[in-house]
This record gives sequence, C-alpha cells and structure tokens, in this order.
Amino acid sequence: MYVIAGLGNPKKEYDNTRHNIGFSVIDMLADKTGISVNTAKHKGLLGAGYLNGQKIILVKPLTYMNLSGECIREVLDYYKVDGSTNLIVIHDDISLEPGIIRVRKKGSAGGHNGLKNIIQHLGKDQFVRIKVGVGEKPAGYDLADYVLGHFNREEQVLMKQVSEEVCEAVQMILEKGPDAAMNVYNGRKVEKA
Repeated sequence: MYVIAGLGNPKKEYDNTRHNIGFSVIDMLADKTGISVNTAKHKGLLGAGYLNGQKIILVKPLTYMNLSGECIREVLDYYKVDGSTNLIVIHDDISLEPGIIRVRKKGSAGGHNGLKNIIQHLGKDQFVRIKVGVGEKPAGYDLADYVLGHFNREEQVLMKQVSEEVCEAVQMILEKGPDAAMNVYNGRKVEKA
C-alpha cells in the first residue's frame, strides 16, 4: 500500500495557488482513479482505492502547510505504511522553474516548511517526494505572498500539463520504483502546449 500526499492549505482562498499544487495533483489523481478524497480523518482528507492494481491512500492534509507532518505521521501509523519506501509527497518548489518536476528519494527540506514538518514528524528525510517547480519569487516580493499567489491564465494551462506529468510519474513510481521515474522525469521540461 502507498500513501500519496499532496501538500497545500485548506480553504477555497488557497485553491490554484502555487503552494497548493500538491492538492491540485491529488485532485487530478482522484479524478483519474475514481477515488473520492472526502473522508475527514487523521487531520486530513483521505480517499482509498487502486492505481494499476496497487492499493493507494490519497491524502490532503488539512493542518495547513507548516504542520503537514502531523497528518502524514497519523496516516502512516494508522495504515502501518513504511514512510521510507511507500510514501510519496507532492509539493511546490520555488527553486525549480515552472514546467520542471523532480523526483527525489530523500533530502533536506530546502526551506520548505511543509517538508520540514514532515521530516520532523517522521524523524528522517528518507521518503519519495515529487517537487513541482513554481518558479522563483520575483525581486521585491514577499515569499509568503508569492507562494500564496494564484497562477495566471497561462501558468494555469502549463500547471495542468505539469500535473498530468506528475500523475504519470506517480504511476511509474508504483510500477517500477522511484529510480525509473527519476531517470524519465528529472531534467525534463514540460513545454506549454
């Protein structure tokens, strides 16, 4: 069983913001698999089902970004899932330009407070994460304002394509493991259609 968690902030005002790209990908995975992510428990919204014959739990933590680890720790404990091997976390990354995704098996939080909290709650930085590039904040912008800002129309089109790629990367991780997904998706750029 895999736990696939997309990071974001609850409440409508955060929909389609850079920081909520993880939630957007979970919504897309839910649509593709027919899983309803509407069970409120473990401080999140959860949905269980199958992807390519593999049992998965889709998770949207409702703790706000900075406390994402609380929800993810509870879900892993409840379902007895090994976070080192069977957890996939999807999150925004300002150090990657839009159109870039990067799969990693471990690593630091890189200044991302959601990841920092997950690492703190798991007691390790070894878990698969898919970083979704949202671009660097423009000079003079406050970082919080930037990541909580909404995508413009053009960016929304690109991020929909990127989300499709992330869904494919998740499938590849489930089928062939994270190394295979790293070989295919790292270094590749999604261009606007």
